[in-house]
Amino acid sequence: MLKDILHTNPGFFYFASAILAFAGVVFSTPSIIHTSLKYGLFDQTDLHRKKHQNTISRLGGLGLVGSFAVSILLFSGFINFNEANFLIVSCIILSALGLKDDLYGTNTSTKFILQLTVAFILVFFGGFSLSSLYGVFNIGDMPPLWGGIFSIVLIIFLNNSFNLIDGVDGLAASIGLIANLCFGLLFARIGLIPYALIAFAMAGAIAGFLKFNWFPAKIFMGDTGALIIGLVSATLAIKFIEENKFGGPVNPAYFSAPAIAVSILIVPIFDSLRVFTVRILTGKSPFTGDRNHIHHRLENIGLKANQIVWVTVSFNILIILGTIFLQHLGNFLLIFLLIGVCATFNGLLTLSLWKKNKTKKVLDKVL
Repeated sequence: MLKDILHTNPGFFYFASAILAFAGVVFSTPSIIHTSLKYGLFDQTDLHRKKHQNTISRLGGLGLVGSFAVSILLFSGFINFNEANFLIVSCIILSALGLKDDLYGTNTSTKFILQLTVAFILVFFGGFSLSSLYGVFNIGDMPPLWGGIFSIVLIIFLNNSFNLIDGVDGLAASIGLIANLCFGLLFARIGLIPYALIAFAMAGAIAGFLKFNWFPAKIFMGDTGALIIGLVSATLAIKFIEENKFGGPVNPAYFSAPAIAVSILIVPIFDSLRVFTVRILTGKSPFTGDRNHIHHRLENIGLKANQIVWVTVSFNILIILGTIFLQHLGNFLLIFLLIGVCATFNGLLTLSLWKKNKTKKVLDKVL
């Protein structure tokens, strides 16, 4: 009976998977907060880059990944979706890494090896691999091995990109919510039930977490949550691109799928690439922490945490809508436009910071 409902009215299952994940996070997070207070499991690292006065637990990702996994395992049985098993295994491995890092810290080599292992499982066992870039960077179809290697690099990059934007209450969660909602709606529209279920389950879990992570945050997602959101978002982006390939007898449901996927994940992608580039150009390691992320720069011009989230989310949504509306322009032109829009946004932000600093210097001289 449930299988019949799934295939005739999949929207009920999308809603149910999201609600189940949402409820799991909402009911489990207070217990996680209580346990953290009882045993002193607080965020006491990287204090030079944080603004919170009180110690706050970094274990919010536990409720998020647990609720997401339960929702996916429950509903994947109705659609015989074997790829979900590889995704859940990868989430378990990555959440263990994140938990260890949130509690005691983890060295860089261990992080890289485990992230590489997870990406390898998803690409070569789960089939989450790109076979073409559709002319982006002048690259078309790729042999399976090269496509797999590129996909591994992409998954690891997006894992860490979401971790890097998790610096303001509600920011990484809000961007993750937007991304997974978009992928869920796009997959649902073309009838790809398994991937829509994954996206909506993650969106529901993130929405439940936002109840506790919105400014002022009662709990952080930590590496556990950020890495899982990045992992799921990366796999959905890869599948979205692959399911909208050209070259078959039927035109894809969405044109310029790579550009649309980039637009959905534009905030973590652009922020990470900009920060890595600046660090390299200034002679620093690209993995050295600093306060030069977009959210830090918005904070420096005087925006509060919730305002930073609204500005960033609004920018993300406008980018997504614009890219979907202009999808017939092709990947090369759209990605070029995305780079231009991001560069313009960054330039305006730099100009605002320069004016503020100049005004401050004048006032200091006068006073």
